[in-house]
Amino acid sequence: MKGFENEIYRYLLFVSVGISIIMLLVAVWWPRIARVLFFLLFAWAAFTNWQTSQQTPVVYVEYADLVWSNLYKDFINGWFAKHVELVVGFIAICQGMIAISMLLKGIIFRMGAIGAIVFLAAIIPFGVGSGFPTTLIMCVALIIILRKHADDYIWQANKTAVA
Repeated sequence: MKGFENEIYRYLLFVSVGISIIMLLVAVWWPRIARVLFFLLFAWAAFTNWQTSQQTPVVYVEYADLVWSNLYKDFINGWFAKHVELVVGFIAICQGMIAISMLLKGIIFRMGAIGAIVFLAAIIPFGVGSGFPTTLIMCVALIIILRKHADDYIWQANKTAVA
């Protein structure tokens, strides 16, 4: 796996996989807490990506060395390299909207969860750079929440527990 020879990447990968497994378990047992965790994750990602893309955009071009796909590599080194601030800035805004959607319910939550799943799946080819298989595990956690708890606010009591 590209990047796996880097000790820091290896350490961060193991930590991120551990966190994603915890988030998956939380999604199964405490979905409202999992939604808060996804809110925090995407809010942090939005802030970090916005700041980094505007201050040191070249960092994102360096990820080309980690991708599995030549299509991704060509895109990153080509058009993307000239438009990092625009693209990653847009991604950061979308991540912020995903974060907010985790606190809501119904169609807004569904759209945000689907957006999160699409985003996490799209960065799988970054391998170690995206923490793979963390992204895949988090997709599963979001699917679990999406299927069973899309119509509840995170602060709303479980309808079946009230009865």
